[in-house]
Amino acid sequence: MTRPAPRIDLFDVRPDDERAVAFARDLRVIEALLFTASQPLEARAFRPHLSAGADLDALMEALTQDYARRGVNVARVAGGWMLRTAPDLAPALADLAPEQRKLSRAAVEVLAIIAYHQPVTRAEIEEIRGVSTSKGTLDVLLETGWIRLRGRRRAPGRPVTYGTTPAFLVHFGLDSVGDLPGMDELKGAGLLDGRIPAGFTIPLPTDDPELQADEEALEADPLDFTLSPPPSDDPAETE
Repeated sequence: MTRPAPRIDLFDVRPDDERAVAFARDLRVIEALLFTASQPLEARAFRPHLSAGADLDALMEALTQDYARRGVNVARVAGGWMLRTAPDLAPALADLAPEQRKLSRAAVEVLAIIAYHQPVTRAEIEEIRGVSTSKGTLDVLLETGWIRLRGRRRAPGRPVTYGTTPAFLVHFGLDSVGDLPGMDELKGAGLLDGRIPAGFTIPLPTDDPELQADEEALEADPLDFTLSPPPSDDPAETE
């Protein structure tokens, strides 16, 4: 019977192997940064703390594999990395998680439409749903931090456009909105039946922060004013 290969400890290296020592130190630095971060960290957050010429992709791959067997995993989320509870342990920890308010069916539908069709206006959401959408539903989604006001459509009335946020990606464990399920995946999950109209397609979602050609920036709110600095006691500044 063939014995499995022994597992190599990434942190147990010879002190005379400078590359291995640097690699192990960089792993520990990344691990510490991830442990203290409350949000996903992008590559630029690691670079200043790593050794010169560090291969970040190799480091993250090694750390991801090392954590794959633990109760906490290294996950790629919202364009960065973060530590997350291993998916298979979620049921065991459900009682410890704070109770969350469930979204209404209308809110779930609106959130899905915004995620797949962004940037999208309220009128466009209503056209897709086939029913009116209350402002309260959009307010609830804005309060969760999962959607945001992007800009205004260059159209009569200049309606506001909506899009998703990094918090949406973090909550649903997505690296980007491009990871949202496509038609085949939705069918496999039973969310789409066989009576799909001819020509029905699911758009390729994008959350590009740049305004599109038919969008313009939101104007500043009249109440968003800046207070003048207090008068200085320095005579040289008052002359």
